[in-house]
Amino acid sequence: MLRNCSLDEISDGRLYEANDMVKAYCNECKGCHACCEGMGESIILDPLDIYRLTKETGKSFEALLADTIELNVVDGLILPNIKMVDGKCSFLNEAGRCSIHAARPGFCRLFPLGRYYEDGGFKYFLQIHECERAGKVKVKVSKWIDTPDLQKNTEYINRWHDFLKQVQEYMCKLPAANDEAKADDQTRQICMLILNLMYIARYEDQKDFYEQFEGRIVNLEKLIEHLG
Repeated sequence: MLRNCSLDEISDGRLYEANDMVKAYCNECKGCHACCEGMGESIILDPLDIYRLTKETGKSFEALLADTIELNVVDGLILPNIKMVDGKCSFLNEAGRCSIHAARPGFCRLFPLGRYYEDGGFKYFLQIHECERAGKVKVKVSKWIDTPDLQKNTEYINRWHDFLKQVQEYMCKLPAANDEAKADDQTRQICMLILNLMYIARYEDQKDFYEQFEGRIVNLEKLIEHLG
């Protein structure tokens, strides 16, 4: 999700890398789940999130769609997000804890950090108005994110971000190159290709996710190019 705002307004003014220390640790959030409530449609899910969720729950994408996730338009694309039920995350249990913590989405692993993309990569920043918990102490960014194969994950995040950005730019040019009806049809086709190939078609649990992802996205790029 794109945010048009100044870093000075929402952060401590610093950019962090994986080995830097950041003031984000808050005693495992004991007694607090404020960030699991009132998030609306903002917890956007990427393909790795869906891979983790289907593997953790044993459910297909369609089954998750029936109760815990939903689809919405994000920057012109149809993407899944975590569903809120009565204003709370659908994975929040009765004890106020995350029922899928080991497979929690990337957005949740980051919080209250965010990513700042520049020069073909990204750095992290601390959102100072998002987490209401007091008494935070410093923790290494990589430990806070708690993501295996961080280098591979970083490459994946950049790849997915760049792909979405390129697709959005391509779709913005469609009305100028075609009549409105054709442009709308091509946009729908692109949205459905992304949804079907990158999300709905189940990833194999026993195979490396990143290899599967790369194979799919290369195929997807060819299909989108063929549409033009």
